[in-house]
Amino acid sequence: MKSEDIFARYSRQIFIDKVGLEGQRKIMASKVLVVGAGGLGSPVIQYLAAAGVGTLGVADFDIVELHNLNRQVIHHEQSVGKSKVSSAAEFVKKLNHHVHCIEIEEKIESSNAEEILSAYDMVIDCSDNFSTRYLINDSCVIIKKPLIYGSILGFSGQVAVFNHKGSKNLRDLFPETPFDEDIPDCDSLGVLGTLPGIVGSMMANLALHIITDLPVPINQMTLIDTFNWRFQSVDF
Repeated sequence: MKSEDIFARYSRQIFIDKVGLEGQRKIMASKVLVVGAGGLGSPVIQYLAAAGVGTLGVADFDIVELHNLNRQVIHHEQSVGKSKVSSAAEFVKKLNHHVHCIEIEEKIESSNAEEILSAYDMVIDCSDNFSTRYLINDSCVIIKKPLIYGSILGFSGQVAVFNHKGSKNLRDLFPETPFDEDIPDCDSLGVLGTLPGIVGSMMANLALHIITDLPVPINQMTLIDTFNWRFQSVDF
């Protein structure tokens, strides 16, 4: 992209003193993997593509269903029945064709996790089950990749940065993997459609902070209560 085009497109980011043109170049050179193209993944993909992240990997093995559309804003009615990664890639291309979107239409498992994750500078976990979350966390620890974690349910959410420059990881907070069947989820208890937009935007913001070497909270989890509109940070 020509310098004048870069400035015209990303001027509002470049105008920030602590980002500038150098920070924008870092964003455009970055490689970010988003695991999950659903409720959390949608705003993450949307804002990172808009910001100009150079390579955006999207991993998901699910298809778009009608009930997804109240919160998964990168998909639309014509996406129903399509794979989420192809729908996400279509969205990215229309929003910012300079972003290289890599479609990974497969489940992240122990047999492929390290190989897939190692191609990226950081990982953003937008998955919806604990077995995948712990697998991603453990793989990031092994291959030394920063991990941005988020979860949502009903009116509540959580956000944290793990394994960044030697910081703690998910197992330092919750050592053992809970059984997914014992944990309530959005399928059983629901989620207000705007909540993933709030939490996912926070996750995308943290990713941009890491890319541009801005401060990020480490060894700390942010608890989001949108019912009572309270935000709390818990050190661990």
